[in-house]
Amino acid sequence: MKEQKIQGPSFLTTLFLSWFYTGKSPKAPGTVGSFATLPLMYLLHYLNINIYTLIILIIILYATAVVVTQNVQKKFHLHDPQWIVIDEVIGMLIAWSFVLSIELPILATVFISFRFFDIIKIWPASYFDRLHHGMGTITDDVISGIYAGIFTFFIQKFL
Repeated sequence: MKEQKIQGPSFLTTLFLSWFYTGKSPKAPGTVGSFATLPLMYLLHYLNINIYTLIILIIILYATAVVVTQNVQKKFHLHDPQWIVIDEVIGMLIAWSFVLSIELPILATVFISFRFFDIIKIWPASYFDRLHHGMGTITDDVISGIYAGIFTFFIQKFL
């Protein structure tokens, strides 16, 4: 009897969900994936992206990530595997959308506050984190991104 090799997600699926394989980092893949979003922010700033275009980009990324994540989790019987970090990318972009600055102190605040809120998962992020669906996997980071964005906005305005 011929042994059947179990295959994982396709190359393009893995490339997208792991944000160019940064999610495959052996240590702190969520932090690495979040950090790997910074070059995208620089690129978007360099391209002079406006808030409306950024929102459209985030919506497209979100919808795609939910569908692709759901398919992968269902097909391979997974729940929020660490290597999926596209949710961190989306959360970071959401946090950054509140300030749209590439000044180092602001980017550091976006990064650190997003990681903080992503780790502690203030409700309703904690609710979505428990859902066994692609929407839950992605949406908890959306909420963390909103919290981080509000925090960063106030830091930028008042300090």
